[in-house]
Amino acid sequence: MDENQQNSEIEKIANLMLHDGISFDEQDVIKLEKYKNLIKDDCNLDDENAMKIVYETLLYRKLKNSDSSDVLEKGTDFGAGFS
Repeated sequence: MDENQQNSEIEKIANLMLHDGISFDEQDVIKLEKYKNLIKDDCNLDDENAMKIVYETLLYRKLKNSDSSDVLEKGTDFGAGFS
């Protein structure tokens, strides 16, 4: 999967999570299963890689909801490791 496809999928799943009322801090794998399965179908990924995209989506939503205007500045607060 290329970067553009991955970013598009993250945005799509983020919007779906928001619509479903899923918190960006959600860790219940049962609740996240729906999104993992959608990503698997959309992107032809295995369970492990699809779940990585789910967690990247949660991180994306958390950063997007951050009060900082500089996402890179706040990235280390979430363990993103931006440099």
